[in-house]
Amino acid sequence: MLSFSIPVIIVARFIDFSRRAPSLAIRSTIFPRSNLFQNQSRSLSLSLVRNMASSSLLTGLENKVVLITGGSSGIGRYSAVEFAKNGCKVVISGRSESGLSETSALIRESASSATIVQVVADLENPEECKRVVAETVSKLGQLDVLVNSAGILQRGSIETLTLEEFDKQMNINIRSVFVITQAAVPHLKATKGSIVNISSVTGHRAAPGVLSYNVSKAALDHFTRSVALELAPAGVRCNAVNPGVVVTNCHRNAGLTEEDYAKFLEHSKTTHALGRVANAEEVAKAIVFLSSNELSGFMTGVTLPIDGGRGITCPR
Repeated sequence: MLSFSIPVIIVARFIDFSRRAPSLAIRSTIFPRSNLFQNQSRSLSLSLVRNMASSSLLTGLENKVVLITGGSSGIGRYSAVEFAKNGCKVVISGRSESGLSETSALIRESASSATIVQVVADLENPEECKRVVAETVSKLGQLDVLVNSAGILQRGSIETLTLEEFDKQMNINIRSVFVITQAAVPHLKATKGSIVNISSVTGHRAAPGVLSYNVSKAALDHFTRSVALELAPAGVRCNAVNPGVVVTNCHRNAGLTEEDYAKFLEHSKTTHALGRVANAEEVAKAIVFLSSNELSGFMTGVTLPIDGGRGITCPR
């Protein structure tokens, strides 16, 4: 019993008195009146203090090569910034060269010496998907983390959605993820890397008026679980984040006017339990967490809600 109670007492004393005087953490009143025991206890206490001082949530991602699709805006953009802050070499892919350049400039503001590679590609084309992976490995020599962030939102119900719109949604939101991931697997196996897919709360809970989007994200969630099972023996993890409403251009690109988008964001405060919507930086931090073997190395096949309680809220 004594061997367990001593460190507990020491930590408690350290926490209680650390703001006043660290020496109080090892006051001899904690221990029996034995010089030998007191000396050993002081050494143990100081060791604990040193360990507590050096401990932090380090990602272990320094010098890792990260490929981020959809890196020209939104969640993909801010994920690139967050990875660069953690010392990663980042490859950002997107359709807009100017958008990728804006992302690179944003990265430079917080990580001026970061290695950045831009790859302009249209992921509706399977050959372009493969090229993105090939260029990453050709230029940086390896691939440690794949972030599938590229995606679109098509508005339309079962009565109004056209086949062309449905196909476009699936081609970008799920088919491109399949092609890129398949091309990346050999490289990820070599580094025992990880995959993070950007899904949505609509993968868990359907929303009206965006049928094809709902279906694509539900498919992406099951893709995540399937890949996680298949690659686990190789030491490759696959997870997803499922954001609620995030302030990006996604809904504007789907056709909402500025006025309608402002109303949508205001209404969303009532549909998220925390009473607000998210910003892309919050989601980016969760993506980095899931990418890190140091922080989430025993997590795979997870679809992680980053939704302010949206997924647990019932309509009223």
